[in-house]
Amino acid sequence: MTLTFKTPTQNARILSVGAYRPERVVPNSELVDRIESSDEWIQQRTGIQTRHWAREDESVTDMAVAAAQIAIARAGIKAQEIDTIIFATITYPYQTPSASTEVAQRLEIKGAAAFDVGAACAGFSYSLGLANDMIRSGSAKYVLVIGGEKISDFLDLDDRATSFIFADGAGAVIVGPSDTVGIGPTISGSDVENREAIAMVPSWIAYKPGSDLAATSWPVIHQEGQKVFRWAVYEVAKVGKEIIAATGLQPSDIAAFIPHQANERIIESLTKSMELPESVIVARDIRTTGNTSAASIPLAMDALLAEHPDLHGKNALLIGFGAGLVYAGQVVELPPQPK
Repeated sequence: MTLTFKTPTQNARILSVGAYRPERVVPNSELVDRIESSDEWIQQRTGIQTRHWAREDESVTDMAVAAAQIAIARAGIKAQEIDTIIFATITYPYQTPSASTEVAQRLEIKGAAAFDVGAACAGFSYSLGLANDMIRSGSAKYVLVIGGEKISDFLDLDDRATSFIFADGAGAVIVGPSDTVGIGPTISGSDVENREAIAMVPSWIAYKPGSDLAATSWPVIHQEGQKVFRWAVYEVAKVGKEIIAATGLQPSDIAAFIPHQANERIIESLTKSMELPESVIVARDIRTTGNTSAASIPLAMDALLAEHPDLHGKNALLIGFGAGLVYAGQVVELPPQPK
């Protein structure tokens, strides 16, 4: 006897997006003295002008809950209708229980499947692919996908390679059933030979002076910038072309490009290498939000839709890439305009 599904295969799409950026805006001028740099140098190197850092008492789950509440309201569903929560993050400070279960508890969602994805900057696209597959197989109906990070907790402010790059924030989407295909195939992979090019490394830096952790080895983020830049520019561009081909679309069918907001020079190089038409609107949230790892794609999606409301319902290419070195991406139909 063969296995069968009680629920027939169905399509899925992004129903809504929500975003949360901490109130504190940190300009380059606040960071340059410790690394003997300048605002001009940082902007030329990364495109970053400002970034958001969370308050000391503001957690990654605080930000995730705020973004999720916006996404739920925009989707027009009740939180209790969500049956799966996937939280992409590398900065939840506990091995277990998971960040996703804390979100479920705080949103009063009972009985939902809940798990975290630790794929760093590619985590959101990995999670979105999982949500799509779960809905298509009938194992979920409404999936809350969150990308959230509080990287400011893991920064060495004297590190000239990383102190000005990373930031905090959270973005969330609701993925639900659709009559038509709203999320294309997810293309993913890794370059494990260079897996340590971006890493959390131990440092004898106090996390919070006076706390129990003050004398322990708290990790900070480390990055080999040139190696990551070369990999992103030359290898990720190939992945982008593969993602578009997997959907059966042409580059001219893409209305927006929303890559991981790693570096504006990388974004520009990817756009050129993939030969995207000039009509494609490219997300550049990096300028005012910085690199927020797993949160960067949903944050950039929310910002792009606010700036270009006509993109609602249009096709967008998403690509996440980073620590591991891992990558994942898909073409999606952007959520409809909230009612």
